[in-house]
Amino acid sequence: MARPRVFEIERAVEIATDLFWRNGYERTSLADLTQAMGITPPSFYFAFGSKEGLFKKVLEHYMRTRLGYAEEALNEPTARGVAEQMLLRLADLYADPGYPPGCLAVNCSLPGHASTTALQHEFAEVREGRRRRLRDRLEKAQAAGDLPADCDPDQLAEFILLFDSGMALAARSGATREELHRTVATALKAWPS
Repeated sequence: MARPRVFEIERAVEIATDLFWRNGYERTSLADLTQAMGITPPSFYFAFGSKEGLFKKVLEHYMRTRLGYAEEALNEPTARGVAEQMLLRLADLYADPGYPPGCLAVNCSLPGHASTTALQHEFAEVREGRRRRLRDRLEKAQAAGDLPADCDPDQLAEFILLFDSGMALAARSGATREELHRTVATALKAWPS
């Protein structure tokens, strides 16, 4: 008869999400994780395989529970509405006092924060998926006449993601929600019309 697991996996992933988000990947040790989860290293390895295996679950959880709200902006009726709502929602996320400041993925992908090639590849895949979804939505807007014909949807998607990363870093450095919202309003003055 198998022994029952003494901890809840989803709760452990939430705890790890907070630790990685707050400290970065490299500065979050196995000891930090097992202590916060209240488990032993053997239980940790049995459940997650490795720290990297746990982090992949954390990234999936973060994308589903936190970034998913920003990605819902892809359903806005206009391209400008997509950009505005996505950026405002990200500003809200990055400056939410109930969570660590900034973006979990950005915080963990900074130099010295994610040393493994596999994790860098994981970050690149997540970013590319977000860029592709945004580009596809902007291409639809362009085909419908909502963006000028001479606008490059791929470059516009890249601009939004770069702006997103900049907001995450600003929030990590103490920028408030209101400051980020004002910056979004300023950036959108350059939106193609």
